[in-house]
Formats: sequence, structure tokens, C-alpha cells
Amino acid sequence: MDSPGPKGRGLSRPGRGLETSGWEQIPPLALGGCSPPPFAGLLCTQRSPRLWKYPLNVLLIIVDDLRPSLGCYGDQLIRSPNIDQLASHSLLFQNAFAQQAVCAPSRVSFLTGRRPDTTRLYDFNSYWRVHAGNFSTIPQYFKENGYVTMSVGKVFHPGISSNHSDDSPYSWSIPPYHPSSEKYENTKTCRGPDGELHANLLCPVDVADVPEGTLPDKQSTEEAIRLLEKMKTSTSPFFLAVGYHKPHIPFRYPKEFQKLYPLENITLAPDPQVPAGLPPVAYNPWMDIRQREDVQALNLSMPYGPIPVDFQRKIRQSYFASVSYLDTQVGRLLSALDDLQLANSTIIAFTSDHGWALGEHGEWAKYSNFDVTTRVPLMFYVPGRTAPFPDAGRQALDLVELLSLFPTLAGLAGLHVPPRCPSPSFHVELCREGQNLLKYFRFGKGTHDSEEDPYFHANPRELIAYSQYPRPADSPQWNSDKPSLKDIKVMGYSIRTIDYRYTVWVSFNPDEFLANFSDVHAGELYLVDSDPLQDHNMYNDTQGGDLPLSLMP
Repeated sequence: MDSPGPKGRGLSRPGRGLETSGWEQIPPLALGGCSPPPFAGLLCTQRSPRLWKYPLNVLLIIVDDLRPSLGCYGDQLIRSPNIDQLASHSLLFQNAFAQQAVCAPSRVSFLTGRRPDTTRLYDFNSYWRVHAGNFSTIPQYFKENGYVTMSVGKVFHPGISSNHSDDSPYSWSIPPYHPSSEKYENTKTCRGPDGELHANLLCPVDVADVPEGTLPDKQSTEEAIRLLEKMKTSTSPFFLAVGYHKPHIPFRYPKEFQKLYPLENITLAPDPQVPAGLPPVAYNPWMDIRQREDVQALNLSMPYGPIPVDFQRKIRQSYFASVSYLDTQVGRLLSALDDLQLANSTIIAFTSDHGWALGEHGEWAKYSNFDVTTRVPLMFYVPGRTAPFPDAGRQALDLVELLSLFPTLAGLAGLHVPPRCPSPSFHVELCREGQNLLKYFRFGKGTHDSEEDPYFHANPRELIAYSQYPRPADSPQWNSDKPSLKDIKVMGYSIRTIDYRYTVWVSFNPDEFLANFSDVHAGELYLVDSDPLQDHNMYNDTQGGDLPLSLMP
């Protein structure tokens, strides 16, 4: 059984169990020092920095529904020592945003480097290669450049949106792996107070009692480690993508992690009420939450709820516990990378497909354009380049998009960075709509990035992150969270700058994939400095109206 603490020799204390002292942060190291695993290889590069010869391997860790509720992002409640330790030797982006806050559209977007309006995927029901264009993916590009590409867990969203094959054979050298126990995620495996099994939202479990005696993320970690062991003796570089399910609902995790977050320590969201000025079209009624048996028993009103305060605390408790469970899996994976002496030759990228609301604005889950659902963790460890940063790591405050993952990973690995896409680009197989973030890594004097974007010479106030979300109607209804393409009537286009979030909800024709910006249904404007939680809509207090063409993606 995994203990909910940092992994690696010298870090876990036998018999300490869940005591707070078992969560002591790994002490920072002076330059030139080495740490205990799982990051010995990462930090030993500080003692003997060297320029690594390409090709470097790539480990891409994608987490489902993870907002930046992590210690390395300043959350003092969350216990995430393994991810925090990775962050302390990585370049961490404080303001990274997804392009659509739902699984399949976001993953297809950042894995192809194209916006949802280019992939034409706003739901779960089409395959971009057939529906939009034969766009290359990140793993496909690495595969075509001599890498062995491997997928473990939830990387692409399974189903139609990845052709029921995780985009095989285009993206992967070997068949993608899915844990056998994931088929139980939404079944009645949650022991309720009545002693019976239910399909609940809140589902802390005794792992020994669940079907197969394991959980999906544990299996994914084990498979990823097996593949790393196999690749250690390979003469080819590898690209390994590992997709973790938690903290996606249901909150099904080993019950010992719940003890890390006593309910008396769990606060409500700082703004748990639906804002008075929120347009109805902007609200998501969190239908997937409502469908769980324990939530159904609350007899909540539709669409605004609210959820009883004590149950809100339990949801937040289980989300945080799921994050700590995820953290132990990341720790196991990074320990293995280090033990196999692969940490010094492997780029590590860590991110999430989107965030998740925990009661902010009276909302739960994703399905909106607010920061809590679009902002994601994003960090890169690069051997010999990020590890020599000061002990706390290095943080970039500029706004960036998940679209940047494609060009940035390509550049860090020494591959040619795909060119910027023309407009339109449906006929272009290999190009990217995201900015190249290589400049942030400070490659040193005398180096020159031939793919450098003019973007980096811009004023920080000119940097923009774009997101969007579809709706079937102007008021919340049963399919507002996940409308099928044919039902989309309104599209919310949102731009986030350092100063504000501005969203316009406009008419959308799903047959032509066309937005009509002259037909504005509603608008939102939040001034970040004075309203960081985005609760006071200033749209109707301004001159309103049209989205300036200069701000369109």
C-alpha cells in the first residue's frame, strides 16, 4: 500500500504513517549538492553542469482535472511534496491556461497544437483527422523523428475523439496501455454509510476490497515503470506520455489519504455564491456531479443548487485527498526514472487538461471560462538547464497557453520547431498555433533560437490566453455542460490578459462552424487587480460590446 508521503530512499519514515512529520518538506539544497531520490539525478546536474547531447528522452505527465492546487503554486493546505520537488528544479509557469475546459477538446487541442475552432472538436463526438484536418500530434512528430512513443493511461480522451484507438497508429509506436481497473471507476464500488455499495461522488476506498485489488493510477504507474525499465537498454530515445485519472470524479482513492484533510480544516470556496451579475449562459449546472448517487440524495434544485455546506466541505476534502494520492504516484514514477539513471537524459513536462471549480461562483466541475477551470499547472524539467536554477526553481509569470506544449517540447528536445500555422490551416498537417516558449529557458549567452517568436518582445500587457466554451441555450439546462455539436447555439469566447478576463457569448452556427460576433448574447468583464476571484461583472458598466478584431486568435 502506498503511504501518502514523498517517495524515495531516505524520505519515507517506517511507522510514521499519516503523521504530519512524515510530510516534512525535502530541505532545499545549495548549488552543487545532491538530493535523495526521487530527484538525485535532477539535482546532481548542479554539481557538474554539462550540455547534453541530443536526443533527450521525454516524459510527459498529464493529469485529469487538476487545478493549480499544489504547494508549488502557493496552496498551503495541499500536501504534494513530490510534485513540489519536481517544480523546485523546473521552470514553472504561474499563468498557463487551457483552450477549452473539458477533457477531449482540450487534449486534442494541446496534443495537436491547434485551437478548438481549428480541430472543430467542442464535444466528444468527432475525430479531428476526419472532421477537420489530418493534423500531426506531439507524439506523432516525435515518432517521425526517431523516438519510441508510448502512451499509458488517459492521454488522449478515449472514444470517438481519438478514433477509439488513442490515435493509433499515427501517434504511438506500441499499442497504448489502459489500466484494467478503470472500467470500475463509475460502477457501484463505493461503500456508503448504509454499508451498501454505491456509484457515489465521494468514494474513499480500501484498495484491498475493490475489484482487482488496485486502482487505475496505481496500475498506470506500474506500467510506466515497466516501460522505463525496458527503454533503459534501448538505443532509441523515448517519448512516454503518462495520463493520470485523479482527481477526476468520482473521487475514488485510498481512504488513508482522507485523513490528511480533517473536515474541520476544510474551508468553503472564498466566493461560494453565484455572482449577481453572472449571465445565465455563463453558468454551468454541473450535471455530472448531480448524477452521482450521494448527490442525488441531497435533492438539489436545478440549476443553481446550492449544495449544503457540510457536503461542500466533503467534496473539497476528497478533491484534495485525490491530489495527494496522485502526488504519490508521480513520486513513484520519478523515483523509478532516477533509479534507472534516466533523469539526467529525460525532459519532464507536467500539466493538466484543465482546472476544476470547487464551489467558486456556486459552480462545481469544469465547463466554464473562469480562471478556476481554465488555469492549469505547467512546468518543465530539462537536464542541465532547469536544474541549475536556484533552489526554489524558477517561475514565469507571463500568460501562456497549453497550445505552447507542442513547439516547446519539440524545441527542448532539439527537433525543428513546427512553423506557425497560416489562417486557415485545415490543409496543413504540421504547424502550430501556440507560441514557442523556449526563450524562457535562457539557453545562455551566444545561443540563438532560430524559431524565436516576436511574441517574446511584446509588452507583458499584450500577452493573451484564449479560451472558449459552447452552450446550447442562453439559460442553464440539462446539456449546458457538454452540448453535442449539433446543439451548440452560443459560443463563449474569452480572453485573459494580465489586467482582465473578457468574455463574449455570441451566436454560433454548428453546421458552418461560424461565430457571429455581431450577435452578442451576453458579456463578462472582470478586472483582475480589483477582482481576482472574478465575481463582479463590469461588462454592462462599460461601453460594451464587440470583441476587438486585434484580440482575436
